[in-house]
Amino acid sequence: MAVAHVPSKHSRALEPYTGSLAGLLLMAREAVMARYRPLLRRHGVTEQQWRVLRTLSGSGALEATELAKRAFLRPPSLSRILRDLEGRRLIERTQADHDLRRSQVVISKRGLALIDEVTPESLQVTSEIESLVSARKLTQLRELLSHLERELGAAEDLGDD
Repeated sequence: MAVAHVPSKHSRALEPYTGSLAGLLLMAREAVMARYRPLLRRHGVTEQQWRVLRTLSGSGALEATELAKRAFLRPPSLSRILRDLEGRRLIERTQADHDLRRSQVVISKRGLALIDEVTPESLQVTSEIESLVSARKLTQLRELLSHLERELGAAEDLGDD
């Protein structure tokens, strides 16, 4: 038997979730990623794997905890992703020079080749988005989102799994 919807005394004060800041940010992310997912699928990588590869391609070797933070992934998710990427020889793990108990992750030549292969298509998707929204508005959006993040502070445990 279905339960009748009875709003709580507080729910009337809330705007619909789809109009909330969190809801709008999620919907915008989904709208953007819907344009990139087919490209990533064609190249055999998930969104999370791509974030790891992109992060490593621009940073050099990183310890896993730092990589998780920069790629906005939870450490348990990152461990699984790293196993897969290492198995595909897209990354390499080495011992950290300063502490042999810690490992560092670096993108491999094969991983860099994948970045080089995907980049032209990725730039084309970005260009299509800019033509729909306008480069000026996207620049404003990036500035506003950066400002929002700076003002609210970066959360330590963010990420999609």
